[in-house]
Amino acid sequence: MTETEPGRDPIAEDERIKSLSERLERAEAVEKVRTGADQEVGGDKNYRLGNRVLAELIGGLVGGALIGWVLDRFIGTSPWLLLVFLFLGIIVAFRNIWKISMKRPEK
Repeated sequence: MTETEPGRDPIAEDERIKSLSERLERAEAVEKVRTGADQEVGGDKNYRLGNRVLAELIGGLVGGALIGWVLDRFIGTSPWLLLVFLFLGIIVAFRNIWKISMKRPEK
């Protein structure tokens, strides 16, 4: 057959293929419900945000206390640098938490 000769008309879509596609879509929807893939991820996002806030708070406290304690050991100013850096760590932690809370939510 050459390019100039007319070819055969394309075959119309088979009903069996349509029904198979519909059954596959229904099976995929049932599987999504069964595995929980259709649920919103908003809870997971909020969980991560809460963990981040907690990490900022603990990190500021522990980081400030550790830096103050180490400097106290080297310089010999017993509790004073520990207290100063502990309060600085608390201030930085609250400032970071404030910045997290002031972000606009994504749509």
